[in-house]
Amino acid sequence: MMPVSLRRLPLLVVAAVLALVVSGCGGDGGGGDTRAAADRIGNARTALSEADGLTIALGTEKLPQGVQGVLKASGTGTSAPAFKGEITVVQSGLSVDVPVIAVAGKVYVKFVGTWRTIDPATYSAPDPASLFGPSGGISTLLRGLEDVKAGKDTRDGKQVLSTVTATVPGTAVATIIPSADKGAGFRATFTLDDDDRLQKAVVTGPFYGDADDATYTLRFSDYGKTIPISAP
Repeated sequence: MMPVSLRRLPLLVVAAVLALVVSGCGGDGGGGDTRAAADRIGNARTALSEADGLTIALGTEKLPQGVQGVLKASGTGTSAPAFKGEITVVQSGLSVDVPVIAVAGKVYVKFVGTWRTIDPATYSAPDPASLFGPSGGISTLLRGLEDVKAGKDTRDGKQVLSTVTATVPGTAVATIIPSADKGAGFRATFTLDDDDRLQKAVVTGPFYGDADDATYTLRFSDYGKTIPISAP
């Protein structure tokens, strides 16, 4: 009778070959994760562009020294497009909170109890309403990404949140902060919920010319929420 070890040799060889094949496929796991992350970013981009309304909060802990710009902003935007909220800008070293309404191509701010129209570019800010149109706007942040990688999952109560890191082209970042260096790449971490909706984006890079890099955090909520917005 053939020894057991010899009878099993062909099976062991087959098993070894299969193990090599499987390990070879497994070596591409990072690529699979990257593709999955890219697919989820695509879903998040679609959710942003198709939302009838959205609540957004944008802010940075501080602006680079000597810079005039947006410190924070929050409010609700709709696909009209229109926006209603409040923006805090820093000018001449002072921060000023101003109510803002943007609708029909005009931006209105309330100073000392009086509404007036302004050019937001003066404050290195975009027309807030333009961020919520069906094309361009906030969803542009999720286009043309490079070095897309899946990050760690976290838990917020019962909800599992996933992170994706990437480099965002400056041309996309400039849709939110117009003074951003369009030729630069901005480091970003995106947080997605179970439905692949963008919940948070943390973006770092040269937002203000030769000044130090700044970091802005954007938070998104109330997908689909709309409110009546009209000129004051």
